[in-house]
Order: sequence, then C-alpha cells, then structure tokens
Amino acid sequence: MNYEQMNNNTLHLRGTIDSEPKFSHEVMGEGFYEINLKVKRLSEQFDILPVTVSERLLMDCQAELGKEISVIGQFRSYNKTDEERSRLMLTVFVREIVEVDDKLNPNIITLTGYLCKPPIYRTTPFNREIADMLIAVNRAYNKSDYIPCIAWGRNARFVKNMSVGENLTLSGRIQSREYQKNIDGVIIVKTAYEVSVNKIFIEDRDVNEPIYFSETSGQ
Repeated sequence: MNYEQMNNNTLHLRGTIDSEPKFSHEVMGEGFYEINLKVKRLSEQFDILPVTVSERLLMDCQAELGKEISVIGQFRSYNKTDEERSRLMLTVFVREIVEVDDKLNPNIITLTGYLCKPPIYRTTPFNREIADMLIAVNRAYNKSDYIPCIAWGRNARFVKNMSVGENLTLSGRIQSREYQKNIDGVIIVKTAYEVSVNKIFIEDRDVNEPIYFSETSGQ
C-alpha cells in the first residue's frame, strides 16, 4: 500500500465496546472479529458503529464489554450476498488501538475519493437542505471502498450539481441511523451507516460548515 492509499481514508473513534467479539474471518493465520463501538455525539446521543479488529489487537488492549477504547483505522465497504441479492456493507477497520485522550474529537474521518453517482439533493420537512453522495475511495490491490456521505446546508448546495468523477476531499463523522423497511408486509428496523460531512475541499475551493451541528442534522 502506498502513502497516498494509506492517507486517503483515515479515522479516529473513541467509544465503549458495546458487544461481545464475534468471529468474522481469517487472513494469513490471523483471526478478525466484529464488535460494536458506542460513540457519543455532541447532542449526548450515541452512534453504534460496526468495527472489525484483529484478535491480536483485542488481546493487547484486554478488550471487554463496556471498556472505553480509541481506535485509528479506515472506513471500508464490502459486498455481502444475502438471498441472492448483493448488499453494500460498511465497517470500521482498525489499524491501531491507541491511548484514550478525552481532548481529541471522539469521531472524525477524512476521505479523498471520487463521486461515483450524481448527488441526490432534497430538503427535510424542517426545510433543512441535504445532499446524499457516494464516494469511491481507492485502496490497495486495485480495490475501492464505496462510502455513503451526507452533506448539510451550504455544503449540500455546494455539491448538488457536481459531476460524477469529481475528485474531492471531505471530513466529518461516521453516524448510524435507523430506518424502517417493509418486507412482504412486515416492517423491519434496519441501520444505515454514513459519513456526515462538515467540510469539503475541491481544487482551490474550500467550504466549511460550523463545527457544531443542530439536533436536526444528526449531531
């Protein structure tokens, strides 16, 4: 992996372990496990985020339910076939578990990638402007991660007319969001994960939203 590919997808999360480790897969003899990390928002609510971490790192930090940890890594995607349908799955891939520092932002991510679908611009019932984006972020071995992102306010206006293929860098936080889906007449509650954007950079243009979002933006 070259330097650019190591730095076009970076994140730092601080939260508490909210589930027992569940075996996911093995690579080169090393096991990887899935846990949920409960990350506090500025609004005092929480995001419950899926995390993939190696057994070595779990053992080194003596991970247990309810323990607070800080992780550095990447937000990754993969396709999962379920009932003959392919679904985009998202997970935080942990590279390091680091010392907890309460002074650092507990949820921050920076991505550099390419817009791979036209943005979907809309307004909420409260007249808040929103734009949904899907960003392709290059990874090693000719792979890419496809990360859903959501921009608010003037950032939404800024991106709504962008062309597919536009190269951009954005930063924000990872959020979880519950929604309802009707499957054969049965209402199922599902969880979506996305990056809530607070800063976007393209070429020589720099657009900033306030650090603190209102409750309606999901912060």
